[in-house]
Amino acid sequence: MSQGASTTVTVPPGVGLHARPAALFVQRAAGYASSIRLAAGGREADGKSILALLQLGAGGGAELTISAEGADAEAAVAGLAEYVRNLG
Repeated sequence: MSQGASTTVTVPPGVGLHARPAALFVQRAAGYASSIRLAAGGREADGKSILALLQLGAGGGAELTISAEGADAEAAVAGLAEYVRNLG
């Protein structure tokens, strides 16, 4: 049975999910079996796609909702939210 989880985090001021942080996010997301989605500013993106994350345009101060669907959804959301919180 598939499980889901989600949380909302604030991207630290002065930082954003631009090239390097987005690439590292995708690397971390790829380590989870669950599908990962991100939402910010009315847009949504696949958390395992660098291009989709860059197009999301989540800059410093943005409210970012991370959601996951799958067997390790809780761990995926917790781990990825922690990564975003520590970007600053």
